[in-house]
Formats: sequence, C-alpha cells, structure tokens
Amino acid sequence: MSRVVVTGGSGKLGRAVVTHLAEQGYDVVNVDTAPPPAGQPALFTQVDLRDLGQVTEALTGIDDRYDGVDAVVHLAAIPAPGLRTSGATFANNVPSTHNVFSAARRAGIRNVVWASSETVLGLPFETPPPYAPVDEEYAVRPESTYSLGKAVEEEMARHFARWDPTAKLVGLRFSNVMEVDDYADFPSFEQDPRRRIWNLWSYIDARDGALAVQRALESDLTGFEAFIVASPDSVMSTPSADLLARYFPDVPLKRPVSGTETLLSIDKARRLLGFDPAHTWRNHAG
Repeated sequence: MSRVVVTGGSGKLGRAVVTHLAEQGYDVVNVDTAPPPAGQPALFTQVDLRDLGQVTEALTGIDDRYDGVDAVVHLAAIPAPGLRTSGATFANNVPSTHNVFSAARRAGIRNVVWASSETVLGLPFETPPPYAPVDEEYAVRPESTYSLGKAVEEEMARHFARWDPTAKLVGLRFSNVMEVDDYADFPSFEQDPRRRIWNLWSYIDARDGALAVQRALESDLTGFEAFIVASPDSVMSTPSADLLARYFPDVPLKRPVSGTETLLSIDKARRLLGFDPAHTWRNHAG
C-alpha cells in the first residue's frame, strides 16, 4: 500500500480524490486547514502550507501517526480569481506550492501531482485562443493574478524536475470542477451560451478529476508535464463547432470536432496518462 499525502483533501476536488484513492487501495493522509467531511477514509492533519517546516514534517511523517510518504497530490489553494484580493491569492498559492515541491525534494518524494489550472490557457478568452481545440502546445497566457500564480508554479516545476531528473512533477490543468448536484443548472446554459463562453463551455466531473490524479500518480513519466483535464463533452447541447463559429469566428479548428466534443483538448492526457473519463452531466441533469 502506497501512502499519499493529499493537500486540500477537504475541498471540492480533494474530497473526490481522497475517496477515489482510498478505494484504489492507497493509504491517504488529508492535509488541509479545513476539517474533512464526516467519514472521510483518510487520516487528517491540519497544516499551514505557507510554513515550509510544517510542510516538510507533513511529507516525512508526524509523530507516531505515520512515517514516510510515497507521493504527494497538491490540491490546496485559493481556487479561483476574485475570492480574495489578487495579492493575497498569489501570496498564499505560490509559496505554498513552492513549499510542497521543496519539502517533497527534501523528503526524497519523486512522485508529485498538483493542480494547475485551465486558466493558464488564456481564460476567460476575452482574447481568443490561437486555435481550437486548445491544447498544451502553445505558451501559457495568464490573464489574472490567480492564473499568473499557476504559470509560475509550472515554471517552478520545470526547474525542480531539472534538479532531479528522476523526479516526476505533473501539473493537471483542471477545467471547472463539478459535482452531481451542480448539473441541475446545465440545461439553462443553452438559453445564453455566453454564460459559459469564458472556458469554451468546458467542465470536469470531480470523479473524473480524481481518476486523472490516479493515472498521473501511476504513470511512469519523469520530468515536468502539464495536462488539460476536462470532460470529453461540453456543457452545451449545441455542437461545439457551431459555437466556435458563432462566438469565435476567427479561431481556426486545429482538427475536426464531433458533436458536443470538448474544445479543451484532452488528447495528451488520453495518450500519455491513459485518462478515460466516464462521467457526463447528461446522465444527471433533469
């Protein structure tokens, strides 16, 4: 059994990740400032990730609670722009991620997966993307301080991987994370597609986000890699090519898209991680 520390395991995506990894046989430690939901299948430890000493202890073992960690999944962060001031968001998120990367290196943990963000692709796409489906091939285009922080984290990961060529640091660029209860509102997007234009009508079910984490943990990659993690379908019923033509008429299609296929390409995650998402809002929305 492998022991995995999940930071932010009390949050929306974190809850799904903790549950999924425990179901797959991992020994999971939830590291967060917020308490976990009742019955969560993980050991919980309250840690301030802005303190390198606390993070180092969390990734090496705390007293007699646990000793030694095989991998870390770093999800804890202020999760979106505008929830706090820009300065506070940057001051929380970027140092926390640095501390996780640094503590993992000190602890000899070479398997690190963390939450980057779809926002590095240029969201909210007030400046249109260079092409669609968007992918990992063009340079990051942060448009907010939150997104800038994620871009800095990816750059840090490149250098931590350079310092230890045997390490793996995988940044998962999660799309908008959804739980089943969120799907009731999805049919209303059809009345005003502009409500979801900001991320090209994309999303990711939290359960599939957890699957992407598992696939990244278990991959035999080394070095730094970034992957878009989105549902294979959009939040809409209108075909994706029609939406692109209507709202982004000057953005070329890099390849054909079929029906309501996502415009945030998950081709790389499918190819290198074996990511095969299974959940869609269409099975839950009334």
